[in-house]
Order: sequence, then C-alpha cells, then structure tokens
Amino acid sequence: MTQKYTKEQIAEALSDILSDDFEIEKSKILPSANLFEDLEFDSIDAVDLAVRLQDFTKQKISPDNFKQIKTVQDVVDAVYELIENNA
Repeated sequence: MTQKYTKEQIAEALSDILSDDFEIEKSKILPSANLFEDLEFDSIDAVDLAVRLQDFTKQKISPDNFKQIKTVQDVVDAVYELIENNA
C-alpha cells in the first residue's frame, strides 16, 4: 500500500530534494518558482528530479505526468495526484 502524504509533506520533501541534490537555496524554493527560469533547471535536472520523486513515492512516474510541470507547486500537485490515484 502506498503511503499517504499531505501536500505540505510533499512540498517539504521536494524542498529538501531541491536543496540537497540540486544545491538550490531554500529561500528560492517557493511554490510559484519556475523550475526552468527561476531555479535554472535543464532537461537532465528534470529527469533527475523525476527519479528522486520516484524514490520518495515508491511509484513509477510517467514522463507524461511531468510534461505540463513548470513550477514547484506543479510538482507538489502532480506528486499528490499520483499518490492519491494509486492509493
């Protein structure tokens, strides 16, 4: 069974991943922050983030789930939806 997380818990875990693995200052990790423009992500970073989120959720994350993601909040919402739909 998949563990349930609140959006706040997902946001906290995402903040830790972005800070620890991608060396992004926590002060820059805001819900409205654009991954590519504000946090300077590239396509490889996006794949790495998807892998880290798979580790966090213990679920396979389809690349289609991430095509529309632009902001930190989009990531939180997508992960939350994935967990809810597979609970």
